[in-house]
Order: sequence, then C-alpha cells, then structure tokens
Amino acid sequence: MASATNLSFHKRLFLQLIAFSWVMVLCFVGFQYIREKEYKSEFLNAQLQQYNRHLLVAVEEGEPYETYIASHEKPFDDLRITLITLTGAVIYDNAIPLDSLDNHRGRPEVAAALTAGEGYNIGRQSTSDGREYFYSATSGDRVVVRTAIPYSSTLQDLLEADWSFLVVMISIALVMSVVAYFTTRRLGKDIERVNRYEAEQEQNRLKRQLTNNINHELKTPVASIQVCLETLLSGITLSDDKRQELIERCYAHNDRLRRLLNDVSLITRMEDGSALINRERVLINEIIDEVADELEMLPEEERLMLHLDFHDEVIIDGNPSLLGSIFRNLTENAIAYSDGKNIYISLLENSDKGCRIRFEDDGKGIEPRHLSHLFERFYRVDKGRSRQKGGTGLGLAIVKHAVLFHGGTITVTNRPNGGLRFDFTLCK
Repeated sequence: MASATNLSFHKRLFLQLIAFSWVMVLCFVGFQYIREKEYKSEFLNAQLQQYNRHLLVAVEEGEPYETYIASHEKPFDDLRITLITLTGAVIYDNAIPLDSLDNHRGRPEVAAALTAGEGYNIGRQSTSDGREYFYSATSGDRVVVRTAIPYSSTLQDLLEADWSFLVVMISIALVMSVVAYFTTRRLGKDIERVNRYEAEQEQNRLKRQLTNNINHELKTPVASIQVCLETLLSGITLSDDKRQELIERCYAHNDRLRRLLNDVSLITRMEDGSALINRERVLINEIIDEVADELEMLPEEERLMLHLDFHDEVIIDGNPSLLGSIFRNLTENAIAYSDGKNIYISLLENSDKGCRIRFEDDGKGIEPRHLSHLFERFYRVDKGRSRQKGGTGLGLAIVKHAVLFHGGTITVTNRPNGGLRFDFTLCK
C-alpha cells in the first residue's frame, strides 16, 4: 500500500513538472518559429523593396519603365512586376494582360503601401491567374510599384523555418524529461516518507489523546457505580426507596458507559477501517422519518417539534448506520443542550453529484469562541451540564466523521435569531 502511494505521488509530481517544462519549451519553440518565419519574410520583402525603389526612381525621373525592367537584373526569376496608379488603376503588368486586371487599390499590400509607404503580403492568391504570390509594394509620388514571387518549392524552402534549432530544443526537452523522472522519483519517495512519518506521529498523538480522554470520562461513572455497589454490599440497613435509587443510579452510569464504548468503537472504526464499512443505496428521507418517529416516543418534556422542508427524495450510496448517526446525534445534541422547542431540517440543494442539508434548532446557541471546537472529541461547552445530561462527548465528532466518510463537509454557525445551524454536504 505504501509503495503504491509513493508511486502515485511520484507520478503526480513528475507529470506536473513535465507538463510545465513542455509548455515552456513549446511556447519558446512556437515563438522562435514565428519569429524566424517573420524574419525571413521581412528579409525577402527587403530584397523586393530594394528593387521596387530603384524602379520607382527610374519612373519618377521619366525613364521608360519597360526599358528599365528589360535592362536591369531582377532579384528572382519569374518576378511579376506591376505598376499601379495612386487611384488603383493598373498601367503595367509583365505577366497578365491589362484588360483582365481590375482596380488594385484594395489589395492588402497596395493599401499598406499607400498608407505607410510600403507593405507586403504572404501567400495571397491572385484573383487574376489564381496563383499564390508573395507580394511586396512600394508607393511613390505618382505610382505604386508592386513585385510578386509565385509560390514554388524554392520560395517555400526560403521561407521555411530552420528545423535544426527546433529539433535541438525538443531533444533538450526530452533529456530534461528523463532527468526529471529520476529526480522526482527520488524526491517523491523522500517527501512521501516524511509525510507518512508525520501522519503516523499525528495518529499516535490522537490515539494517546483519545485514550487519555476515555480514561478521564470513565472515572466518574466507574467511581459512582463503585460507591453505589459498596453501599449496597456494606450491610447497612437501607429503605426500599434508597435501595432502588442506588440501583437506578448504577443502571444509569452503566448505560452511559455502554454508550461511551459504542461511540468510541464507532469513531475508531471510521478512522481505521473506512474501506471495510459496507455501502448501499440509502434513502435519506426514510432516515429522517425514523428520527421523527423516535421524537414522538420521547417524554413530552424532552420532545422537540420537527419541521421538515425536504421536497425531494435523496438517495446516497453510503452506510445507513453512519448516515442515521448524523441526524440522531444532531437531534440528541439539540434536545440536550439547545433549550429550544423546535428543530428544522431543510434540503438546500439536490443534484446528481450530491446534496446540501441544513439542521437547525431555535435554542440559545453558544458563544462564538466555542464554534470551532464543537466537533472535537470530548469537547464540552459546559462540562458539568454535559455530564449531567449523560452525553459521551463524542456525538458531534461522530457526525463530522460520518459526513467526511460520505465525501462531504460540515460547518456550524449561530442562527441570527438564536440556536445553532449545521450545514453539511453528502456525495452521492
């Protein structure tokens, strides 16, 4: 079991580190790829712009552009050259007849040149001949010179990013992944060993605390039973009423001991053997109905009025005994300590994943400083009154453990109008 836990922790740590590393590497590689492609496109555009400006100067000085184009070397083979007026009309194209060309003012590279003096466009398909070109345009005082290179294997190779750098970066990332695997494996085992040691220490501390608390709780009823039995066995003449009183006192303390041992057994079983506790489909509505029936059987001076707002059927895959202990312990807590007349159970939320339930009483509540300690074992707000009521001090601790066993959480607050409010969730 421990090795499986170590492996799980190691895998989680390793995957987190690898995911972070690869995201960083891929972002850097992607950025570098885009920047390299942009650089090559800008370099290609600079070559075309240089030719455009020379041709533009010749045109501006009155030299026939056909003569310049025919007599000067072009930077690329199959270079398409177009002269466009500032209004967008095409006055020259060395590849396509003029009568088949429409107004070019709206072409992206031409619009950019008219605005900023120059512009280029990568991989736009020509509406004239259907071929894809790399366009570069330069604007002058009277015309716009645009040159274009048709997309070919040569041009694609020129614009292609250098994959050798990318391969090196990916290789480095793979090496980092292998190193990270062995590093996190060792680190994960060390961390898990420390966590396991701390968990064992905390568990031992809680067990010692529980043992001490149990010993403390056992002293009072055991001492009382011993005094009563010694009195009965001493041979002192006692009236029938006094004898009956001593016997009833022994029975009451014995009953408290029985309930204390049952509660200790239950809370220990939840802590140490959760995997062994059976689960089945449980209808929460039926448990609440049983609690209502039990309330009706109590003496009138102990009975509280139950108000239900449970509008849906709630089915939980859980343990019926533990689920019942949640509502019964909350009810017994309200009867013993709230000094109220009513309890309220409401279904706040019901979904496919779980439900949220509220349990309230209308008593006097408790001081805020006690709220965070209510679920601690053997914690008592009023120690004398709690023992007088016969409580074991484990009821609310059992409630919390039962809620946690069913994947939920529980909180307690004072109601605005008095009394306690318990909000808890249960996973289905």
